Amino acid sequence: MSFAAIAYPAIDPVALRLGPLAIHWYGIAYLVGFVGAALVLRWLARRWELGLTDDDLLTIVLAAVIGVIAGGRLGYVLFYSGGYYFTHPTEAFAIWDGGMSFHGGLTGIMIASVVAGRLVDVPWLTLCDMGAVGTPIGLFLGRVANFINDELWGRATTVPWGVVFPSGGSLPRHPSQLYEAVLEGLVLFTIMLVLAAKLPPRPRGELIGWMLSLYAIFRIGVEFFREPDAQLGFIAGGVTMGQVLSVPMLVGGLALIVWARRRGLPPNAV
Repeated sequence: MSFAAIAYPAIDPVALRLGPLAIHWYGIAYLVGFVGAALVLRWLARRWELGLTDDDLLTIVLAAVIGVIAGGRLGYVLFYSGGYYFTHPTEAFAIWDGGMSFHGGLTGIMIASVVAGRLVDVPWLTLCDMGAVGTPIGLFLGRVANFINDELWGRATTVPWGVVFPSGGSLPRHPSQLYEAVLEGLVLFTIMLVLAAKLPPRPRGELIGWMLSLYAIFRIGVEFFREPDAQLGFIAGGVTMGQVLSVPMLVGGLALIVWARRRGLPPNAV
C-alpha cells in the first residue's frame, strides 16, 4: 500500500530529440546554470570595478566549465563509485553515463580559478567570491534535474509529501532532491546575493567562506533524509559520504571568513 500524497510526475529526462541527438534536461540544467553564473559574474565585475572585459569573463566561464566537469567526474570516481572504476578504468571517462560529485566539482572549479585569475589578472580569491554567488543557480537547476531523472531520492518516509519514485521501490520517499534545490539553491542564492550586494564589498575571501559554510550545513542536514549511494551505504554510525566530505568544507569556510575579515582586503585590491 502506498502512502504517497504526491504522484511522481514522470517527466521524460530527454527534453528534445533531434534525430539521433537527445538533449537531456540535466544537460540543459548545466548550460543554464553556467549562463546564470556568467551574468552574476558580469554584475559583480562591474559592481566591484574589476575592469574585466566580456572576453575576460568568457575566459573565466570556460575555465569554470572545464573545472566543474573534470573535478565533478574525478570526485565521483574517487569517492562515490565504490572502487568500480579501479577495475573498469576506461569507463571513468564516460561522463554521459552519469556520475558527478559536487565536492569534486567545487575543487575543480577552485583550481580552474587559479589559472583563470592569472589569465585575466584578477586575484584568485576574488574569482572564488564571484563564483560563490553564482554557484547556487547551478545547484538549484541540477537538483531539479536529479528529480526529473528519478535519481538521488531520499529515504523511505510516511510524511504526506512522500513520493514513490519508479526506481526507488514501492515505498514513498523523501524528495530530497527538492530539499537540496530549495536549501542549496534558492535559499543559498538569496543569502549570497544579499551578502554580495553590500557596498563597500565584503573583504576578499569572505563570500566563498560563507558559501562553503552554508552549503556544508545544508548538505549535512539533507543527508539525514537522502538515501546513501547503493554502492557505498553508510560510512559508519549512520554517517554518509556527503556528510564526511562536507565537514572540511564547513571548517574551511568558517576559517576563511575569520581570515578574510582580519585581512580586510577589498576584492579589487592588487
